[in-house]
Amino acid sequence: MIRSLIAALAICASALAPAVAQNAPSQPASGGLGGIQSANIFEVKPDANELPGYAEQTNAERAKVQPGNNAPMWRQVNSGEPGYSSLPRSEAPEAGVLIQRFVQYPGSKFTTAGEAWRQVRNNWIIPYGGGLLLIILVAILLFFLGKGSIKMHEAPTGRRIERFTCFERAAHWVNATAFVILAISGIVMAFGKFFLLPIMGSALYGWMTWLLKTIHNFVGPVFAVSLIVVLLTFIKDNIPRRYDLIWLKKGGGLLRTTHVPSHRFNAGEKIMFWGGMLFLGLIAVFSGLFLDKVAPGLDYSRGNMQIAHMIHAVSVILMTCMIMGHIYLGTIGMQGAFKAMKTGYVDEAWAREHHELWYDDIQAGKIPAQRTPDKDAKPRPTRPAGA
Repeated sequence: MIRSLIAALAICASALAPAVAQNAPSQPASGGLGGIQSANIFEVKPDANELPGYAEQTNAERAKVQPGNNAPMWRQVNSGEPGYSSLPRSEAPEAGVLIQRFVQYPGSKFTTAGEAWRQVRNNWIIPYGGGLLLIILVAILLFFLGKGSIKMHEAPTGRRIERFTCFERAAHWVNATAFVILAISGIVMAFGKFFLLPIMGSALYGWMTWLLKTIHNFVGPVFAVSLIVVLLTFIKDNIPRRYDLIWLKKGGGLLRTTHVPSHRFNAGEKIMFWGGMLFLGLIAVFSGLFLDKVAPGLDYSRGNMQIAHMIHAVSVILMTCMIMGHIYLGTIGMQGAFKAMKTGYVDEAWAREHHELWYDDIQAGKIPAQRTPDKDAKPRPTRPAGA
């Protein structure tokens, strides 16, 4: 009985086999890879890379010895050499360069320039730059809580000395306002995604960063021009002198309550002038203007823009750290300092206590106590001839 059943099933299967074969979809002879012939790994010669001219093979030649190996094509793409592009070179000079050349920036691996810039920005500039700004901010806060504002030790005399002219104050405030706008917008663009994006959401944060970036680009040239004016205005009184070494040696009297004589600007202010404003400021200005593409005839390629961005970010972060200390001492850190830049005048007691050498030259008549003509002052009566 069982043998008869097995025989019947076998006869039915043999009868249906041709029909199933006719209805089955035809497969290409290449093994179903869409026209690409499959290759057995054991049939590929292991010494294909030892063939003469292997490294110079084209993509078609490589496919004969190693099917599916597109290394020659990607090697050409990674070479940085421009390929064909239908876009005009005058409008899109890098349209033919798909992937930048391999480089190694300080702090990055040897990789394509775009990825190397990304590694420097995300692994170094953002974390360490942000950490440095926070350290300076916390240090200033702790210093203020521990020492407080630097008070006057003498009672005001009521006699005023003109410390800053109207032009000097205008140049300072234009430069300071531009810097604050640039610093706030730059900090939001660099670090805002960590503390503002989760609160505001991507839509509102995106509009805000676009607006701040636009403002940043337009305020940058204003800061550049005002910085040049400030440097030319105050350079004469910021020339380093021998007595500045004594001020530095004693820390300017900030850590200990000691009187340290200085001229119109002390050594700390001179370091801020030469290091923060002249050196770092000019680097930030030129790199920023390069990123704005305002100078004609320069090569604004991706690689140069990436290098300019790294230089700009580092210089601005260091400059901001120095200016944070300057802002602190010029506002709540020292009594009378903000009033000097607001009104232009200081009391004689303030000048004698904080800038004694400058005060002595004023008393000796070497420097006028009033450089701006006082409109309210009455002219002195002249003596008649022969009197």
